[in-house]
Amino acid sequence: MAPPPGHRLLLLCALGTFALNRLTRGQKNSTLIFTREDTIRNCSCSADIQDCDYSLANLMCSCKTVLPLPVEQASYHGHLTIWFTDASALGRLLNFTRVQDLKLSLCSANTLPTEYLAICGLKRLRVTTEARRPFPEQSLLVHRGADGHSKEKPVLLHKDWQTCMYISFLDTALFNRDSSLRSYSIENVASIANNFPDFSYFKTFPMPSNKSYVVTFIY
Repeated sequence: MAPPPGHRLLLLCALGTFALNRLTRGQKNSTLIFTREDTIRNCSCSADIQDCDYSLANLMCSCKTVLPLPVEQASYHGHLTIWFTDASALGRLLNFTRVQDLKLSLCSANTLPTEYLAICGLKRLRVTTEARRPFPEQSLLVHRGADGHSKEKPVLLHKDWQTCMYISFLDTALFNRDSSLRSYSIENVASIANNFPDFSYFKTFPMPSNKSYVVTFIY
């Protein structure tokens, strides 16, 4: 026998609430960071936002204005998207960052100089340059063996980089080119400072020389 109409309504509401809770628990928010009018906005987004749509990001995501990061930056867990307009802005937001899944979106028509930014533990990179030219999004699988973190809370950079075994150098001039995203890796690098003396910032944060690093150049 079918339940009364009132009971059917309660049953449908209960099933809808259960399904919504299951769906919400299954979603993982991603982090979006961008600069706007000399401010840095850090957003937590439950859905993908169209590249460089600042108004939509402020509307759909939970955003807050943050102070410029010091040299000791935090690690990012999960997916990180950065919207930027020039190389200096990208450097402030990305250099010496630990992140595994990264998307970079150029939100201006500026030509970027050749600068190398260091990233720790990068597994996957996506790049878009729609503001500069209509070019499809590019994706690059850097490697599958990047060292990860089991802890959810952020950790300081200088402690993180002492244990970083996979280091990527990203050439910011890649955003100027029409060619495909490329990379090459060098394995069993014993000393970052000795093998890459031009990267002087590793003198500020010395890396242990008794380890075997995998160094990847992305261009």
